[in-house]
Amino acid sequence: MTASGLADSEKQTWFHRLLEWRERHVGERMFVLVLAFFVGLFCAVAAYVLHWIINQIGLLLTSSFNEKTANWLYLVYPVAGIYLTSLFVRYVVKDNISHGITRILYAISSKRSRLRGHNCWSSVIASAITIGFGGSVGAEAPIVLTGSAIGSNLGRLFKMDRKVVMLLVGCGAAGAIAGIFKAPIAGLVFTLEVLMIDLTMASLLPILISCVTATCFTYIFSGSTSLFTFSLDAQWTVERVPANILLGIACGLISLYFIRAMTVCEDMFARFKDRPYVKLAIGGGMLSLLIFLFPSLFGEGYHDINLLLNGSTEADWNGIMHNSLFSGHGNMLILYVLLVVLAKVFATSATNGGGGCGGTFAPSLFVGCFGGFLFARIWNTYEIGVYVPEKNFALLGMAGVMSGVMHAPLTGIFLIAEITGGYALLLPLMIVSVCSYLTIIIFEPHSIYGMRLARQGKLITHHTDHAVLTLMSLDSVIEREYTGVTPDMELGAIVHKISRSRNSFLPVLDAAGNLLGEIDISKIRNVMFRIELYHHFKASQLMTQPEATLRDDLPMTEVMKVFDLTHADWLPVLDGEGHFKGYISRQRVYGMYRKMVADMSED
Repeated sequence: MTASGLADSEKQTWFHRLLEWRERHVGERMFVLVLAFFVGLFCAVAAYVLHWIINQIGLLLTSSFNEKTANWLYLVYPVAGIYLTSLFVRYVVKDNISHGITRILYAISSKRSRLRGHNCWSSVIASAITIGFGGSVGAEAPIVLTGSAIGSNLGRLFKMDRKVVMLLVGCGAAGAIAGIFKAPIAGLVFTLEVLMIDLTMASLLPILISCVTATCFTYIFSGSTSLFTFSLDAQWTVERVPANILLGIACGLISLYFIRAMTVCEDMFARFKDRPYVKLAIGGGMLSLLIFLFPSLFGEGYHDINLLLNGSTEADWNGIMHNSLFSGHGNMLILYVLLVVLAKVFATSATNGGGGCGGTFAPSLFVGCFGGFLFARIWNTYEIGVYVPEKNFALLGMAGVMSGVMHAPLTGIFLIAEITGGYALLLPLMIVSVCSYLTIIIFEPHSIYGMRLARQGKLITHHTDHAVLTLMSLDSVIEREYTGVTPDMELGAIVHKISRSRNSFLPVLDAAGNLLGEIDISKIRNVMFRIELYHHFKASQLMTQPEATLRDDLPMTEVMKVFDLTHADWLPVLDGEGHFKGYISRQRVYGMYRKMVADMSED
């Protein structure tokens, strides 16, 4: 054995001994709490590293910009960032790392919560390059993917079962949100609302430990300053309820625009998935032009969010137009804000579509802040009702659009309240978030993260029966041991086949394996025992058409509907080309379903 092989063997032996010691001395529930602590710690480290890299790149590139004039380098930096990110992903990662939260939902729904090892670091580096160079996306989704990957890989490393690994994925997501925003309650609620991990006594404590740990270490690493600063402009009064309701409806409509426009742009870029340089040219060109016209779109946009949340004079708010062609034209503030709200979704789509890496979490906050400020400015300018504080409404808009885009009103409420200290606006936050959510669900039943999976029938939900069917795989319940017959086979040979068959049906197949029909053994008993008829009947005369056929890519929810409609005990399964694969038994499906429901119901 070589020296390296001997070292690997010693490491495996040492780790195996550690696992054995843990099983003897540390109970599983206690060990899950220990793992949750380390997940929270690693999430805080990842969030700190990501923001540090982004800030350093941003300072290096933009520190010499003149605030009073437009800067042509806005045309160069974003394209360079997207290009560098695409090279990193293509030649180093060699895997798709976009749509971080959607990938987590897919892992939970279809991959038994398995996330690849490189997800623990690849998204941090890729998103840092993209955002640092001005990509108009957020760092939150990559960090959530990183945290979830840390939880998934820790759980698998210590040989935990599927339910525990899923819980640790939730701990990673919660810890990531808690760490990056210093918002432990929002981290907990995000995991329950967006990742749809059910809250039980067994899951509550680990997720809380991860959130609190990540928040505490983030305070240690970066101090007590919040991501956003906010001071209440005026106390909320009941006279502003109509304005709050209308703002919530407006946020819901903005969320609808955000989701629909994002989908259209993604579909456009998907046409060029095999031509990366075409995507780079289109995405980079679109992003550079938008950022040149509206520098507020550069990077995450948190600087301009803070300007709107803390401004008190026109000069303060006009600061968001610095570096742009609008600079110095305060009378065009409303037009500038409106154009930024409309352009942000295209800038975000161009960043990711062109080859960059980032999420829609921060863009939804950005659009919400600008949208809320725009609503209040128009309301006050045209004196639609009682005066409303514009920076307060900018804060409320953040919660409203986030609630609509993510279909997570509780996350919107608690996140904005925690990261800004805006607890005095808790009631209007609730009004705006709920109204936004109620508006968006009229048009879009799923969040921007779950929409893609829902269309494929792969999205797990809080409904236990639907969640179980989502987790079930059709391929795992197919009975592949069948006895097929040809259409010209005589009854005598068919009877011989029946004697060796375990099923009640014999599929009749042609030479290519296509299903022509099936022979129900119970329906040919009147002839199968009459030897004198063995040469008088052939399979083509005895077969009948099945009550229905199933495609092998059909989700289990649809499979169950077919069984309910046909009342069949067995149904044949065909592949995409129509070739017969086997049978599915209603009894087997229901047996597996009952077992999984029982497993998911355990604490």
